[in-house]
Amino acid sequence: QVQLVESGGGLVQAGGSLRLSCAASGSGFSSNAMGWYRQAPGKQRELVASISSRERTNYADSVEGRFTISRDNAKNTVYLQMNSLKAEDTGVYYCNWLTSSWGRYYPAFASWGQGTQVTVSS
Repeated sequence: QVQLVESGGGLVQAGGSLRLSCAASGSGFSSNAMGWYRQAPGKQRELVASISSRERTNYADSVEGRFTISRDNAKNTVYLQMNSLKAEDTGVYYCNWLTSSWGRYYPAFASWGQGTQVTVSS
């Protein structure tokens, strides 16, 4: 059974930085794509960053140039470095394993971790 534990969120002023971590249990971490999702208040969960098994990265337009996703396969951990934070980055951040279909990523597992709250004050 895969477990995902996110951490590193908090309250930060606009323009500040945070680094999120996601520890994943289960075998095969290094051979799977991973992603960070964000759920803002009143909105659907959206994929903001992904990293393939070969460390190819993709970002949502809203975070491109400000967020950096990385992974440490030895620790089964994926990170999200968030710089130049804006009020609209506020939300609960989740990670998940990813599966791909027709060139798009989708969450591989229906169950999610508890997420980590990021609040950016303007």
